Amino acid sequence: MNAINKMNARQLAISSRLCIGLDTELSKIPQYLLSDESPIVSFNQQIIEATSEFASAYKINTAFYEQYGVKGWEALTQTIESIPNDIITIADAKRADIGNTSSAYARAVFDDLHCDAITVNPYMGYDSLAPFLEREDRMVIVLALTSNPGSSDFQRLISQGKPIYQHVIETVLSWKRNASLGFVIGATHPGELALIRQYAHESVLLIPGIGAQGGDIDAIMKANANGPVFINVSRGIQYAGEGELFGEKAYEAAKYYKERIGYDT
Repeated sequence: MNAINKMNARQLAISSRLCIGLDTELSKIPQYLLSDESPIVSFNQQIIEATSEFASAYKINTAFYEQYGVKGWEALTQTIESIPNDIITIADAKRADIGNTSSAYARAVFDDLHCDAITVNPYMGYDSLAPFLEREDRMVIVLALTSNPGSSDFQRLISQGKPIYQHVIETVLSWKRNASLGFVIGATHPGELALIRQYAHESVLLIPGIGAQGGDIDAIMKANANGPVFINVSRGIQYAGEGELFGEKAYEAAKYYKERIGYDT
């Protein structure tokens, strides 16, 4: 089963478009877990156990793990192994480089970590993304219009009458590919999202920025017009509670966001 079919099957089975971020920071997890052999893994496993019934995907920002070197990579691997097989795993790695380097990145994420999807940066052009795009069973999610304030520095610049992010989407859609294709569109841009759906009808959109970054669920779901989508919530679920009840609070938060997002077939 390729990534897009896996996504569709999971979302239909649980009537959920919720994607949960596992961007785990040691300073934010309950203190009592810090004495465990791998506090990050212990925390993540409890979050996964508490929230998996609502999750169509988990997005793992690899930087939060890579900063710890070998131990961090081991925690990343164990976290991904703890996610049920029918749930999409997204490596939020934002990779891209010249061809042979990207081939190595693709092998690391797809063959070693066994993730279903990866986020990539299109700035270097087609040859930097080709090693990812050739993987027919995977999903490649391209940065387009991100949720951070600095997205306006380059992504909104007008070139030949169109903003750069629109050039990115239209150009990537024209590229030869075997992989399923998606784009990152921040939840802080509902107006632009509605326009993007007019020329990227079938592309999967990964939408971060709900909750802590100020994205409005109702505005986003109206703008998306029921296209294929992952709505990502990270801090609002991971850190919904403190102390020994953090798992219960994460469950309640995931249930809340799943119901707020809704699901229309």
